[in-house]
Amino acid sequence: MPEPQPAPQPAPTAERRGVTLAARLGAVPRAMLWAGFVLVHLALALLCVLAPGWPLGDVQKVYFGWATDAAGGTSVVGIDTGFVYPILAVVPIFASLAFGPALYVATWLGVVTLLDGVAFAFLLGRGRDCRALRAAGWWLAFLVLLGPIALARIDAVTASLVIVAVLWVRARPLAATVLLAVATWVKIWPIALVAALVVVSRRRRQVALAMAGTSVVIVGAALSLGSGSNVFSFVTEQTNRGIQIESPVGGIWMWQAALRLPGTFVYYDRQILTYQVIGPGTDVAIALMTPLLVIAVAGVLLLGWQAARRGAAWDRLYPSLVLALVLTLILANKVGSPQFVCWLAAPVILGLLVRGRAWRLPAVLVLVIAGLTQLVYPYLYGGLLVADPVMVLVLTARNLLEVVLLGWALRQVRRSAAPH
Repeated sequence: MPEPQPAPQPAPTAERRGVTLAARLGAVPRAMLWAGFVLVHLALALLCVLAPGWPLGDVQKVYFGWATDAAGGTSVVGIDTGFVYPILAVVPIFASLAFGPALYVATWLGVVTLLDGVAFAFLLGRGRDCRALRAAGWWLAFLVLLGPIALARIDAVTASLVIVAVLWVRARPLAATVLLAVATWVKIWPIALVAALVVVSRRRRQVALAMAGTSVVIVGAALSLGSGSNVFSFVTEQTNRGIQIESPVGGIWMWQAALRLPGTFVYYDRQILTYQVIGPGTDVAIALMTPLLVIAVAGVLLLGWQAARRGAAWDRLYPSLVLALVLTLILANKVGSPQFVCWLAAPVILGLLVRGRAWRLPAVLVLVIAGLTQLVYPYLYGGLLVADPVMVLVLTARNLLEVVLLGWALRQVRRSAAPH
């Protein structure tokens, strides 16, 4: 009796062949991107250790001191004493002591790399989306150009959390809001994405409640540990700061210092542990910058609200509004640390995902901003401390590019409701 023959398989259709080919081709870039991720983070970790200018200064001197004080029972920042950051910043700072003081730096770099890896996996996990692959490649280029500061500050923790949040924000706005709330209680800037979501989302009430509820839980936990008013001390700590040398407004006095005008000079604030500039009128600027920041943010939100009321599409309005708000927090700020540039990654990744090639200009501008930032810090930071005119010029160019980018973002917010 003849054996039964297998049923003939239908010839693959062109559509099936296309899907198979896309699957094979999609796997190759993802593997290459993961290889790039590993190489980039290894290189950045080495630069953190070997680059001039002590990029790991905050980690080795400040974060490590806070962690060892807490472990030794001396004091816990944010609980027993005031804290320059929101209370959840202590989580990665204390967690990096898990393998002992000798491995604190290595553990810190490992924690940040792990968080970046989670965000990278979420980004590449969006099927075989060419936009996601391009956005992932852009992020790696951004990290390379920004340099060791991309790993060596608390902002790096929030950057990866916010990238995951922007991947969720449209399909799961409440989950994204909870994650953004957690990130906000590590470093305040992610509040911009929540504020933009309240303006744009039809579920704004639920978004606001999710933000408030998460914050209540965090504050309640801190109060139960005996923090008292210290849980809000990061607000007053920031308000009392002087004019930092890298801030856009600081450029007014950095140029005076570069021209050696009397009465203007750079100094080190031992309480805040940062370099600031002082000169004629800085007291007035210190008093005005915080109210100006609030007014500027309110103005951008109002512009976004008007666009939303005119029926602006989410994919045209939300990414541009987020970018405008983040840039406002950077530009209308008397603090201007190089790690602030980390904040720009998530808005650009969001824009590349939902708008594609329409976001080529901001993507390129942010890469240039990152490269200029690395040039200033850590490699040539010594020149900035003595107000070398060339370094002040480089810093001014970086800050002006941020102004140009803000102008582009505001224009996109205004045009988001126009017929297209």
